[in-house]
Amino acid sequence: MITLPKVKERSAKRLGRGRGSGKGGHTVGRGQKGQKARGSIGILFEGIKVKKSLIKKLPLQRGKGKNSPSASPIIVKLAYLNLLPAGSKINLEILTKEGIVKRQDAEEFGLKILGDGDIAKKFTVEIPISKNAAKKIEAVGGQVIGSKK
Repeated sequence: MITLPKVKERSAKRLGRGRGSGKGGHTVGRGQKGQKARGSIGILFEGIKVKKSLIKKLPLQRGKGKNSPSASPIIVKLAYLNLLPAGSKINLEILTKEGIVKRQDAEEFGLKILGDGDIAKKFTVEIPISKNAAKKIEAVGGQVIGSKK
């Protein structure tokens, strides 16, 4: 068996820590004078120009929060409920435990079951559900406790 000699790993050169750091000292690789030699520049900084700047060209972003009308609930298709055991209560806990939805997203945007697909098992639903999905669950013999919208 051949053993390789151990190689000492070099640590990264730390800027602005004097001549002993191995990276110059005085100007530490930043050149001489000027804005870039002195400090960090913001990523969106574009100098003095204002009229044609990137920030001015972008539209104002409104309505992205929790209370905006564009924040719609997370949709769960009725066909996904066939993955769950028969006779179980459908609520946020069982859907997150089975990995159908993420708890953080459901708490932020809400949750709703829609009537896409068919269902073959009986369930008791405790979360908001559409009228079409409620009819399909009740036709199989299930029960809907959540609000029908």
